[in-house]
Amino acid sequence: MLTRRMVLAAIGVAALPTRLLASTVDTVLPLWPATPPGGGGPTGPISENAKGAISNIAVPTMQVFQSAKPNGAAVLVAAGGGYKRIEAGKEALPAANWLTDRGFTTFVLTYRLPGEGWSEGPLAPLQDAQRALRLIRQNAKRFQIDPERIGVLGFSAGGHLLGLASTRSAFSSYNAVDLIDSLSARPAFSALIYPIITLEPPYDHTSTRRILVGKHPSPAESAQWSVQTHVRSQCPPMFLVQAKDDPISDPANTRIMADACKKAGIPVELHQLASGGHGFGMGRKGTPTGTWPDYFSAWLATAAAPRG
Repeated sequence: MLTRRMVLAAIGVAALPTRLLASTVDTVLPLWPATPPGGGGPTGPISENAKGAISNIAVPTMQVFQSAKPNGAAVLVAAGGGYKRIEAGKEALPAANWLTDRGFTTFVLTYRLPGEGWSEGPLAPLQDAQRALRLIRQNAKRFQIDPERIGVLGFSAGGHLLGLASTRSAFSSYNAVDLIDSLSARPAFSALIYPIITLEPPYDHTSTRRILVGKHPSPAESAQWSVQTHVRSQCPPMFLVQAKDDPISDPANTRIMADACKKAGIPVELHQLASGGHGFGMGRKGTPTGTWPDYFSAWLATAAAPRG
């Protein structure tokens, strides 16, 4: 069994962000048994700024947060940051605390950033997300998880990443490295919070678009890396939240995703908040953004409920 202590000894305490170490992390799971697909990437410890945003991801991992009263369901969480950094302190950790308080075993994903020299480029984060979902399933018994009740929660660019993981779960983003890769990478439910959905004009003025497909992508490249173009009937139920005054991800993003889900017959719930901008995480009390976790809790009662 690979424990947090063993991982810290192997990769060094400095390789994990301070705020994750200060939290109740029970286990740290490296995603890959050796070098990630394609190799490359940065060296040295993770870099963390004053707000808890991390970069220089040399070892992609999941931090596991276990609830005192587990309900049998699990959630993979991916923070945003425009694929330039990961907003662990502002988004992922508050989400993990909120979820574990409600019985969910929570896995916080520290994924590779495409601009940090990884040979697989824009595929690297998707490879990590797919591997993470398979690794959670492989460890379902260990963490008292129902393998049919594993969902995802993504913020901003993390919403783009887990949106792709939700809509392209059958896509082989890497060659299998072990038997874990024979397991499904499909989440049972998907929540995307102020996500980047489309990389197509006129909504393509984002860091996500520039990093994944460059300054002048072809229409085919923009469509390939957009989330809504991959929505099919086998996709999981979707929960979408965005503020109407979002200056980073145009509010059209969640409407586009909701429309794609409806056309494919996918259950979808969209909440467009009166105000709140971008990057509000689990919400700010006394503002419209403070309401969305209540909507999410009610949605999870059905979406993450035991099957049968």
